Amino acid sequence: MLYIKNKLTFDKKNVESLAKKYGTPLYCYSFNKLKSNILELKKYFRSFSPLICFAVKSNTNTKILNEIKKFNLGADVVSLGELMKALKAGINEKKIVFSGVGKTSTELNYAIKKNILLINAESKSEILEIEKIAKKKKKIVDIGIRLNPNTDAQTLSQISTGKKENKFGVGEKVFLQLVEYIKRSQNLNLKCLSVHIGSQILNHKPYQNMLKVVDRTIRKSKYKFEYIDLGGGMGIDYEHDNSKLNLKKYSQDIKKFLKIHKSKIIFEPGRSIIGNSAILLTKIVYIKEGDKKDFVILDVAMNDLMRPALYGAKHKIIPLKKSNQKSKKMYEFVGPICESTDTFSTIKKYQKLKEKDFLAICDVGAYGVSLASNYNVRPKPLEILIKNSKVQILKKRQKISELI
Repeated sequence: MLYIKNKLTFDKKNVESLAKKYGTPLYCYSFNKLKSNILELKKYFRSFSPLICFAVKSNTNTKILNEIKKFNLGADVVSLGELMKALKAGINEKKIVFSGVGKTSTELNYAIKKNILLINAESKSEILEIEKIAKKKKKIVDIGIRLNPNTDAQTLSQISTGKKENKFGVGEKVFLQLVEYIKRSQNLNLKCLSVHIGSQILNHKPYQNMLKVVDRTIRKSKYKFEYIDLGGGMGIDYEHDNSKLNLKKYSQDIKKFLKIHKSKIIFEPGRSIIGNSAILLTKIVYIKEGDKKDFVILDVAMNDLMRPALYGAKHKIIPLKKSNQKSKKMYEFVGPICESTDTFSTIKKYQKLKEKDFLAICDVGAYGVSLASNYNVRPKPLEILIKNSKVQILKKRQKISELI
């Protein structure tokens, strides 16, 4: 994003002209940013060439998945729908891992039928269910076990997944018991130790701690894992204050780990690939005066972007036209939904705004549309992609008639 003569541009396109042409709310993606994010990840980890499986939950648009697939990425899926979308987007089934604590027998049957790379099991009950299906099909199924390393990711509690109080994976004791059980099974082939400690991580030290636990568990198991799936969770700079995960240090830690354990690494990044590749355009409907602050009421709401309402996430909000005039009062940016949590940000000393002005909410590519709903019977927004200076429609705006 860049201001040229005080007007916001995104991938060299005038953003206000996009808002006027396509209407708001509008999700707008940059192919160039998507590409540079993927290439940066590959650059930092090229010494051990991991299998990068995009976390489909972060963005489920099939056309986006197809663009990602062109960079030889796989997919990390957590539901039957996500698995079907990944396959529809052309992602190689041997680059798909299936995670999640509650896979149903229907989902497991489909995954086994499609011969995906791995089903990462998260409980003994799930392993028994996979074994039952495998026996019935007279197949040997490749699986992983997800270890809960009891590691604090130092992130929001709502997106922490690697502590013992979280529902994910199994503790070390159960993990070792399951390794022994699978070794005796005639229908299961244990290929992977899987781990994932949380999301929006900006400090490499939780990853260091995670690798120590994984190292210890492998040594205790005395088992040679073909794959170590280190999950994702790599954060992005939502605050625009240059907060960044040190990928170089993380890469060095993994290289040390691989000197001892000769396994293939799998990553499951979502946010770090797609998060900062999109903006959400919105129009001011009303400015409602209050005693201590003015409410800037937008045409975008929590149904379009759930993260702020769901766990207080912060997204920068910027004007499409820059001005030196400052508002005398604080602004609270809110949506029209009948919930007090339908609020995006409260900002002091913002530039003076007026009704019908356009704004951009930044870094919405991950968990934006994928968490969107039709709450208040509101249609989901239009999605566009800027690629090679052309605008492609990724998904049409829903019509109210479709919802009625």
